[in-house]
Amino acid sequence: MEDFKFDGKERLPVNYVKGIMQPVPTCDIWDQIWNFQAKPDDLLIATYPKAGLEQAKQMSSPRTLKTHLPIQMLPPSFLEKNCKIIYVARNPKDNMVSYYHFQRMNKGLPDPGNWEEYFETFLAGKVCWGSWHDHVKGWWKAKDQHRILYLFYEDLKKNPKHEIQKLAEFIGKNLDYEVLDKILHHTSFDVMKQNPMANYTTIPTEIMNHSVSPFMRKGTVGDWKNHFTVAQNERFDEDYKKKMADTSLTFHFQFS
Repeated sequence: MEDFKFDGKERLPVNYVKGIMQPVPTCDIWDQIWNFQAKPDDLLIATYPKAGLEQAKQMSSPRTLKTHLPIQMLPPSFLEKNCKIIYVARNPKDNMVSYYHFQRMNKGLPDPGNWEEYFETFLAGKVCWGSWHDHVKGWWKAKDQHRILYLFYEDLKKNPKHEIQKLAEFIGKNLDYEVLDKILHHTSFDVMKQNPMANYTTIPTEIMNHSVSPFMRKGTVGDWKNHFTVAQNERFDEDYKKKMADTSLTFHFQFS
C-alpha cells in the first residue's frame, strides 16, 4: 500500500475482490487483510460505510478495530478466535444519502456522479464494500452463530443511554452514570463534529475535500426526505421489499 502513489488529482481506481468492489490499494493487499491474525480479546466494530487493519498489528491488547467488510470477507481469524464484534446498521435511505455525500468529498472513492445516477448505482449495489442489503442481512444472519452485538443507528440516536449501556454490558464494562454521561457528551454528533480526531479535518484536502461536503454532515434520521423524489421513494420501497423479503431484519426510516 505504501508504494501506491496518490496525488489526489484523480480518484483512486477500483477493482473487485470476491465479487465486491474495493479501492485498488485494498485489492493489492487483500492477501494480507484476509490472513490478518486477530487476538481473542480484540473488539471489532463493523459497519457499512457511513453507518485500518494495518496499524492494528502494533496496537497493544485489547485492540479496538474497525471494518466495512461484509461478513463473507471478514478475515477468518476474527470468528475462529471468537472475538466480540459490534455491528451498527443504518436505514438504507439515510445511508444512501450519507454515502453519496461522502463519495462526493472523498477522492479515495469513485465519483458518485449526480444524485439520480448515484440512486441507481446504490440500488444496484455497485459501490465499494458492496450492496447495503447483502451487508446488513449477512451480519444479521451471522449474529446468532457468533459473538455479535447488532445495533441500529436510529436506536443510538433515539435512546443513546440505553444503547451505550447495552454495549458496555456486551464488552463487560460496568458504567456508572457519571461515566455514561461523559460518553454521551463526547459521542454526541455536535461534539464529534468539532473534534479533529473524529471529523477527519486533518486529512489533506486533496483526498477529503470538506468544502464539497463535511465528513460529518448531519447525522440525522430522515434526511433522505430532502433528497428522494416521490418516484424514487416508491421505486426504492418496491426494491427494498423484494431484497429484504428473506430476512426478519427491520429498520426505522424516521422517528414517529
